[in-house]
Amino acid sequence: MALTVLDVAHWSTWAVCAVIKMPQLAAVLQAGSARGLSVSSLLLELAGFIVFLRYQIYYGYPLQTYLEYPIIIAQDVILLLCILHFFGKMKRALFFAVIFWGGWYMLTLRKWIIDLAMNLCTFVSAASKLVQLWCLWQTRDAGQVSALTWSMSAYTCATRIFTTVVTTNDLAGSYHPENTARARECNRFFNKWFKIKTWWMQEQ
Repeated sequence: MALTVLDVAHWSTWAVCAVIKMPQLAAVLQAGSARGLSVSSLLLELAGFIVFLRYQIYYGYPLQTYLEYPIIIAQDVILLLCILHFFGKMKRALFFAVIFWGGWYMLTLRKWIIDLAMNLCTFVSAASKLVQLWCLWQTRDAGQVSALTWSMSAYTCATRIFTTVVTTNDLAGSYHPENTARARECNRFFNKWFKIKTWWMQEQ
């Protein structure tokens, strides 16, 4: 029974993550605008994903515990390029690429570096959500932010906590911010998102 639940958790997580950023991308492309989205938030989120992926590979964990992260990273990169395009800042794309590429290799130069990065990753990824929330608070407009993408993120957080603990018994990996801190921030986001939408509708 436990194996069956684990398999369902793995497959459902992969399925959701395969399209997790699609609602957000669709909203941006359809509107032709990245209004309401924060570049800084997305960069921090990408940093968190990259650290977590590198950590899993470094310690040789089973592929099924992190298979979705390359998929999410690819979608995040596409989303970042779209946002930079609509903000007229495409020239920064190469700079960001060099930083992340260099960081990928620097993380495993020493064992203590990847371990420290993984511990700090909680604060980095939690900060990414706070930055997005602050952007929403400042603009008082949810803009093209997709509530569906955030809902899917909350689901994958819960399933990945379960699958990582059962498969590797690594609490550091299971308590990655994309599993715990982000789950808390999702709840805050929805509260803030609905308040902003309500305020906007009242102003019309």
